[in-house]
Amino acid sequence: MIGYTAREVASVLGLSESRVRSFVREGFLSPRRGDHNEMRFGFQDLVLLRTAKGLADADVSPRRVKEALSQLKEQLPRGRPLTAVQVFAREGDVVVQDGPLEWEPVTGQVLFNFDVQSLANEAEPLTLQSERRATEADLEMNAEDWYELGSDLETVSPARARDAYRRSLELDPRHVEARINAGRLLFEAGHVAAAEAHFDYARHVRPNDATAAFNHGVAFEALSRPDDAIVAYLAAVEHAPRYREAYRHLARLYERLGREQAALQTFQRYRELFDE
Repeated sequence: MIGYTAREVASVLGLSESRVRSFVREGFLSPRRGDHNEMRFGFQDLVLLRTAKGLADADVSPRRVKEALSQLKEQLPRGRPLTAVQVFAREGDVVVQDGPLEWEPVTGQVLFNFDVQSLANEAEPLTLQSERRATEADLEMNAEDWYELGSDLETVSPARARDAYRRSLELDPRHVEARINAGRLLFEAGHVAAAEAHFDYARHVRPNDATAAFNHGVAFEALSRPDDAIVAYLAAVEHAPRYREAYRHLARLYERLGREQAALQTFQRYRELFDE
């Protein structure tokens, strides 16, 4: 019941339904399956399909499209709103930008540029329809279903998304992704202590999760606990050595605390990794 049908996706993206199905057959993405084995797409799938359409329209070979989307799927931010992301071309490479951060999945030369927020606006009626279907099927929904619905609802209503994550966690308190996203939305709403508790729980369940550690660090900073924040940021870069934003936050925090040598070393490490 959760997600968008192939027909709905085709309507939003301006594709034929057969083209959407061909992207799936060609292995560009693997949507979830409904009770009757029908394809169900999430908002991240819409981002990937929009990217695939742009690449295909630019005559990029199917092999290069698949390669780019495979990497993009792994690199899209987990525990962060997808609406912060932009996908565009620069000097023959696809560049993904998430706020002040950007990276380049491997691809060929393309000429397209889209803001994911505009895609979210187009998908809004489908997302609300998906929520209505989910509400009607409440007893059939499991924790993963509510998490998926929450991820889609973030593009429409953070309050509704928080409620979906709450329902997910009621069914499975150890659902780490729902914990992280619920904590992030609570943080953004100003409920910092409640957010910190979610990140703490997520790290307890999955100690090597870099996203949970980074978000925990941000919450610690907001709670004026800089030493705990440093430990969390260090854990984030330990578990994900190319976590750009964690390095940036860590260096700025060292600098603010007057720990110039530590700040300099962190900035140097950042340049070694990313100033290529």
